Amino acid sequence: MTVQESSIVKDLNEKSILVSREFEAALADVWRAYTEPALLDQWWGPSPWRAETKQMNFKPGGYWLYAMVGPGAEKHWARMDYLAIDHQRSFNVQDSFSDENGVINRDLPVSNGKSTFTKTANGTRVDFKLIYSTVEQLQKIVAMGFEQGITMCMDQLEALFKKNFTRL
Repeated sequence: MTVQESSIVKDLNEKSILVSREFEAALADVWRAYTEPALLDQWWGPSPWRAETKQMNFKPGGYWLYAMVGPGAEKHWARMDYLAIDHQRSFNVQDSFSDENGVINRDLPVSNGKSTFTKTANGTRVDFKLIYSTVEQLQKIVAMGFEQGITMCMDQLEALFKKNFTRL
């Protein structure tokens, strides 16, 4: 298995960030990794932080409420609302920071995003595009370490696939 690199492209005119990565894994397995809380908790969150799901209802109108748990057990909460789902093809979300009850923190950046899953000759490509309402929100999320964090997450997902994902 060859390690793929994550591609991160910022577009200030569009106020967007596009994260792309190809995994040497079946589309169904990649889809599961993005849509099942037990799997998300294993790779979402830049080490030494980790995700801890409080609630997830993967359906249009549902949401994923989770904490990013730090090495000192501190928690920062986030919420991903599912707006539309096309099974094993794509899903649209509103991605935001929140409190432990899922109340969105409007002082921090909120984005609308779409994750697209495409079968390739060697596995599956995922394109995750986030669009912010202002350039300032985009710049704030970048200043908060988004690029480093998402790269670590993608590397952790790659490692999860190498651990014989089909048994998980």
